[in-house]
Order: sequence, then structure tokens, then C-alpha cells
Amino acid sequence: MEIYEFGKELISEAGDFIRGRMLEDFRVDAKLNPNDLVTDVDHETEAFIYERILEHWPEHRIIGEEGHGTDVEDTRGVLWIVDPIDGTLNFVHQLQNFAISIGVYIDGKPYAGFILDVMNDNLYHALAGQGAYKNDVRLGRVQGTHLSKSLVSLNSNWVVKEGIGHTFTEIVRDARSTRSYGSAALDFVNTAQGIVSAALFFRLHPWDYAAGMIILAETGGVMTNLLGEEISILRKGSVLAGNPEIHEELKQYFTRDEKFIDSHRKAHGEK
Repeated sequence: MEIYEFGKELISEAGDFIRGRMLEDFRVDAKLNPNDLVTDVDHETEAFIYERILEHWPEHRIIGEEGHGTDVEDTRGVLWIVDPIDGTLNFVHQLQNFAISIGVYIDGKPYAGFILDVMNDNLYHALAGQGAYKNDVRLGRVQGTHLSKSLVSLNSNWVVKEGIGHTFTEIVRDARSTRSYGSAALDFVNTAQGIVSAALFFRLHPWDYAAGMIILAETGGVMTNLLGEEISILRKGSVLAGNPEIHEELKQYFTRDEKFIDSHRKAHGEK
């Protein structure tokens, strides 16, 4: 419980740090491509979180999007998985619709998840087995829905990708409608609240979903890869998150499509 209470305080303090830092100028750089942005606020916030954790628990290990924990190759002990700004494009262009995401795992098992919607100052948090909360209000169980009557969070970029686009196109056609929020962490808390029924991603890193996976599970939701397989907290992969009913329905779109399965295996280095 001490780690859980500390985590809630830490992510709130990091949110204060970002909001204060936004009053100053910040630099924007590209990482792997011109649309994969990073700012010095990302780096500074990750450093802030990193230093605060190690002040309290020097033996804990931390994986961060902006470079911390590149040597972590197993899940032993207490592992913090941190995205200092999830939705950096939104942060740069909109100055809103971004989140801090922190997942804590102990010997590979879920312990606690924290997601802060920074500009709305809403904290989503969950201690494994104890329910999920928005601030101090406990979230209810997600209700089952069918795709034809559901909103699904889906980045339109995947619809135009060779080898996988046709499957995502089928889902777009069959869903009531789709949304793209630009922050996976916010997509997951929206799914946990039933604001959308599911969220689909062809490629995410563990810091994108480590916290959301814990929060969603505490509302009865399911998160796997797109083929219905368990996802790793140490390596990137695809993600299918949703209430149990729509999760099963959406999984069928991917598992019945041999072309998609082949493209998925190749993209993620699987046999």
C-alpha cells in the first residue's frame, strides 16, 4: 500500500511539474520520424519521476519511454514502467489531451496503475484486486456491447497500411463509429469507463499500456494483443482492449484473416 499511495502522490506532483513547465518555452524534436515527437518536457518529467522513485527505493527498477531502463531484461523485483507524456503530438499541437502513465509490477505481476489526464487534473488509479478509481470515485464494471452499436478507438493510420489495412477497414465499416484521441493511456481509461467500448493498436510499447492494463482489468475489461494472446510488459506489440463481449467479437476479425496474421507476425518478429 505504501507504493500505491506514493505513486498517487508522485504522478500528481509530475502533473504539477508539467503544467508549470508549460508556462515556459520548450524545445520540440523528432525521434524516429517527423511525426514521432519528443520535447525537453518529456525528458525532464521522466527524470523528475525517476529521481523521486529512487530517492525512496534505490533497489526498484524503472523503464521509461525517454531512455531509462534500457538494460532491464526481466521482471524480477519492483518494476515501474513510465510514460512521462503519452500523447506528445497533442501536447505540442493542442496543449491538452495528453497523460502521464505509470504502471507498477512486482515480479511480473500487476500491482498498481496510475494515469493522470494532466490538463483536466483527473487521476485514474487502481491497486490490483481492489478496483479502479477516477479521483476518489470508484469506476463501475464495463458493460458488454456489440461492435455494431459501439464506438471504437482506432487510429486511421492503420486503415491505410499495406497487409493490415483491409482488416481494420472491415472494423470501421461494422462499428457504429470510430474515434482517435491521440493518447493510448486516455483511450484505455475511456474504455474502462465505457466512453468507448474498445481500443485497437497495431503497435504500442509497454509504457503505453502498462498502467492502462491494470486499470482496465479492475473494471472487468480485457487487454490482449490483436490475436488474443497475452502481451508482454517488456517488449512492444499490438493491443486489443475492450469489454469482454466486444473483445471476443473484434478478435475474430484478426484471427480469421491469414494475411493479417502473417503481417502481424512479421511486424512483431514472431514466428
